[in-house]
Amino acid sequence: MSAEELFPRESMEFDVVIVGAGPSGLAAAIRLKQLNADLSIVVVEKGSEVGAHILSGAVIDPVSLDKLIPDWREDADCPLKTQVKDDRFYWTTATSAIRLPNFAMPPLMNNHHCYIGSLGNVCRWLAPKAEALGVEIYPGFAAAEVLYDDNGAVRGIATGDMGIARDGSHKDSYTRGMELLGKYTLFAEGARGSLSKQLIAKYSLDAKSEPSKFGIGLKEVWEIDPAKHQKGLIQHSFGWPLNNKTGGGSFLYHYDDNKVAVGFVVHLNYDDPYLSPFDEFQRFKTHPAIRTVFEGGKRISYGARAITEGGYQSVPRLSFPGGALIGCAAGFVNVPRIKGVHNAMGSGMLAAEHVAAALGAGRANDELVEYENAWRDSAVGRDLRRVRNVKPLWSKFGTIIGVALGGFDMWCNTLGFSLFGTQSHAKSDRKTLDPAKAHAPIVYPKPDGKLTFDKLSSVFLSNTNHEEDQPVHLKVADMNLQKASEHDVYAGPSNRYCPAGVYEWVEEASGPRFQINAQNCVHCKTCDVKDPNGNITWVPPEGGGGPNYQGM
Repeated sequence: MSAEELFPRESMEFDVVIVGAGPSGLAAAIRLKQLNADLSIVVVEKGSEVGAHILSGAVIDPVSLDKLIPDWREDADCPLKTQVKDDRFYWTTATSAIRLPNFAMPPLMNNHHCYIGSLGNVCRWLAPKAEALGVEIYPGFAAAEVLYDDNGAVRGIATGDMGIARDGSHKDSYTRGMELLGKYTLFAEGARGSLSKQLIAKYSLDAKSEPSKFGIGLKEVWEIDPAKHQKGLIQHSFGWPLNNKTGGGSFLYHYDDNKVAVGFVVHLNYDDPYLSPFDEFQRFKTHPAIRTVFEGGKRISYGARAITEGGYQSVPRLSFPGGALIGCAAGFVNVPRIKGVHNAMGSGMLAAEHVAAALGAGRANDELVEYENAWRDSAVGRDLRRVRNVKPLWSKFGTIIGVALGGFDMWCNTLGFSLFGTQSHAKSDRKTLDPAKAHAPIVYPKPDGKLTFDKLSSVFLSNTNHEEDQPVHLKVADMNLQKASEHDVYAGPSNRYCPAGVYEWVEEASGPRFQINAQNCVHCKTCDVKDPNGNITWVPPEGGGGPNYQGM
């Protein structure tokens, strides 16, 4: 059935439409209702439930939560129970872990006021609070299209059609998507949001900003031997197993019920096409200072997600006719702290305040320039400005010198100045890979199934599922280019940068064939960032598909 033959979608009208029930989207919805209880607000969420697609470390700075829900600590249902008690930083070599003295760390790196927990569970706790205020939340419906009025302003979104077969035909279960129309639409899709990416391109929102930068974060949750558990301990490290040219690091967080969250971040501006972030993570766990924590324990969860790392200078223009970007869709992660939740919530609340003021003045579908003009002087902007040079210095000078210079610059910014000005990011992550001939293949150890694991058994723990008979949601624009470049020049890095075994080059008599195992996709969106030709585009699958993270 052609687009012209499709019957019209049903529509619903609201004051505000919010795309994404993560921390920024829910904070925006709650703040809007706090400001004006009569506003009609809808939140659409592509995960099967609120929290299903949420993955974060997570050590959460409560500064924004304190403003949104001041009495959250007295709420017995709030999942944030463990406050940081011991905060450690390490430089790792292959055989040792050298602790860095806390007094040498810039004050903004202090985590003792923060809380450890599951961000997914925080979102599951926030959602009923939003609903109690009158917010409508629709999980299981992916926002698939931005809707525009005759003047080119955003007027809402359309959810994806359901029941489309892989060949594009309509199954008996076919259901047309819904149009959710709003006076303003806030996009809270997280890192590399598919609609946010379209909006940035349509309105040239990044015309005056540095290139977007990303990392991939991989995480496992373990239940460990109670004798080894140190509730409230967090530790971060950088160094081994990554080489000096490859940025990244680890985290290890002890929190509730003998659980430990262990994770590994690799900056996606690495140059070696043979590098596998997943396998570097597994190798990290074999370090002598790490493996003993997990011996005798049980791995219970796994997930992966792209992380925005561009920071202050990469944030695009946030406002456009009819809406705005909030949270990680805009790129508000504080890279050295490995924290973005406080800024995501803060940006959602800030946008909500300007939306409420605009609606109160009788405005609709115009540009919220006040939000764009306000964010850099807000707590979010001040937080990011102080650390703006850490990532580019790390990228330019390597881990050893770059981290030292970044730490020095953070100290200077704490005192109100910087000797480095504002450093540039130079180029996008997809342009950093070297041809394969410049590197030797990396032979990673075989997983032992006890401490280290393969991708497929890990994906199983993420509870990932997609309707099998649906169009592949990973769109390759030019298969010939994929073969001639991604395979022939770069030796097929998609097989390695993907943390879920989605991509394979299958050798056949007629030559290599690019196979996409879309069923495995955990929606990390690394492929959308790292494909050397920008030839792969991630789009939402049928609503409710993807991971169903529990406790992540």
